Amino acid sequence: MVEMNVMRLHEITVIIYALSVLLYFIDFLHNNRKVNMFAFWLLAFVWVIQTIFLIFRVVETGRFPILSMFEGLYFYAWVLITLSLILTKFLRVDFIVFFTNLIGFFIIALHTFAPGQHGSSVVGAQLISELLMIHITMAILSYGAFSLSFVFSILYVIQYNLLKQKKWGKRLLRIDDLAKLDHMSYVLNLIGVPMLLLSLILGVLWAYLKLENFYIFDAKVLGSFFVLLIYAWYLYKRVVQKLQGKTIAFWNMGAFLLLLINFFLFGSLSRFHFWHS
Repeated sequence: MVEMNVMRLHEITVIIYALSVLLYFIDFLHNNRKVNMFAFWLLAFVWVIQTIFLIFRVVETGRFPILSMFEGLYFYAWVLITLSLILTKFLRVDFIVFFTNLIGFFIIALHTFAPGQHGSSVVGAQLISELLMIHITMAILSYGAFSLSFVFSILYVIQYNLLKQKKWGKRLLRIDDLAKLDHMSYVLNLIGVPMLLLSLILGVLWAYLKLENFYIFDAKVLGSFFVLLIYAWYLYKRVVQKLQGKTIAFWNMGAFLLLLINFFLFGSLSRFHFWHS
């Protein structure tokens, strides 16, 4: 019972850390002070939990817990989180903070879900199963964000054409103005991209821990990373090159079509998706 409660607390920590990384990504692109502070306090909460477990481990073993691989991973993740908090609080180097937390998230997830560190094989197996559930849930949530973004882009193109052709009517009034449609499409992608990235990190981790023969060059795996790259390029065009309007809307629509191809076509060609649990 105690082991199961500890496991749950570790899982909650991973989810909170994922939310912190998502917010750091938004702050990385927009330099939003409020978002940065919220991400900071979420990360601080993760650090407190990690520190408590670290101290408990020291008291339990009577030594500093770095002698095994799993202990080393835990301490490594704790160091990364500590450095991220210091960088956020005193130096404000957002680029370094975001990517440091990406590494930290991977290490924390690896430590949390690796079955070898748990005394009970049942608990270890359950953790692996729940890792898959978190991976799938985050992927579906990112797909939902991309889908809504796609709809906003379609509405943008329809509204743009109606205005250009000067077709005033009820349809025009029922669709939001172009600026709002463009902004909502962007915001949803801003949420979807880091969520898909974290989902892929957890998915690769699950495959590495669960499957005897994991192929990194699997069609679905490569397709998913390609989709992520296309959406990341969309954000680059939107944020750095300040591209807006019809061109970026068509880019977003094309990215979503690639996502559908990856989901249905590449998923059917995958060696392990939909066949393993």
